[in-house]
Amino acid sequence: MKNKNILITGGLGFIGSHIADELIDNNKITIVDNLSTGALKNLKNPEHENLKIVIEDLSNANLDELLKDIDYIFHLAAMASVPLSVDDPVGCTENNVNATIKLLESAVKNDVKKIIFSSSSAVYGENLNMPLKESELPMPTSPYAASKASCELYLQSFYDSYGLNYTALRYFNVFGPKQDKNSQYAAVIPNFISALLEGRQPVIYGDGEQTRDFIFVKDIVQANIKACESDYNGIVNVASGKKLSVNRLYEIIKETLGSDVEAEYLPERAGDIKHSLADVSNLEKINFKSDSDNFEEQLKETINWFKTVL
Repeated sequence: MKNKNILITGGLGFIGSHIADELIDNNKITIVDNLSTGALKNLKNPEHENLKIVIEDLSNANLDELLKDIDYIFHLAAMASVPLSVDDPVGCTENNVNATIKLLESAVKNDVKKIIFSSSSAVYGENLNMPLKESELPMPTSPYAASKASCELYLQSFYDSYGLNYTALRYFNVFGPKQDKNSQYAAVIPNFISALLEGRQPVIYGDGEQTRDFIFVKDIVQANIKACESDYNGIVNVASGKKLSVNRLYEIIKETLGSDVEAEYLPERAGDIKHSLADVSNLEKINFKSDSDNFEEQLKETINWFKTVL
């Protein structure tokens, strides 16, 4: 992708900053971020000549001004915490659903070519039909998951009503450099790594036999770009298509770090799902395949990054 005008909402966050870093040399990038979870330090070069940063909440931003001459939108801004959404469902709806509707309306007005929406595997809830296909009915078990499912429906409706092209990417368990271990809903991999590097006992919620489908953040970046370049309108799982238990994950991280610290087991958290595994056949519709065979190397890269910041 070259010589495009691109808006990245939540572009200072974990995934958004990776997308910005990948695209910035060959495109004009505008980032809008309210710094709730993002940070300028996540960008390789926040002073890049191709970059404009707007520190503002998406709900309050002048979207028509922001979207003037924008070709593509990568929409990642959201309240991304399940526990926080349970505590504040109205705030979650305002941040995730209402702000998205305003963004879509402005995108139509400004003739945006396509919007790539960061959705979540959380929309599947406790669906037991593994591997999970995009055709399954959403079964959200948290306001966060319900907000993502709602946004997917609005994207479909704006495509049908106004011709606004979109792809909704349902991320499974994303990991990689720049992930915030202190976030409200920090993922299990940074929690394990940071605890062991800091000499603390990691926590596993539940019995640890819950399984997840892990995907490296650099794969997420390429999936976003491929989706943007594709003609596909619809929903796509972005995952490895492989399952790994939390207990086994912890063993791998322990072995990699040469640690013998055992984890502390605590009760399950409200809204968490037991098993998650994606059907990834739809990835071919955006001409993408994940680099899932190199999981342990990706994990080492992630661990090495955490060593530099802890």
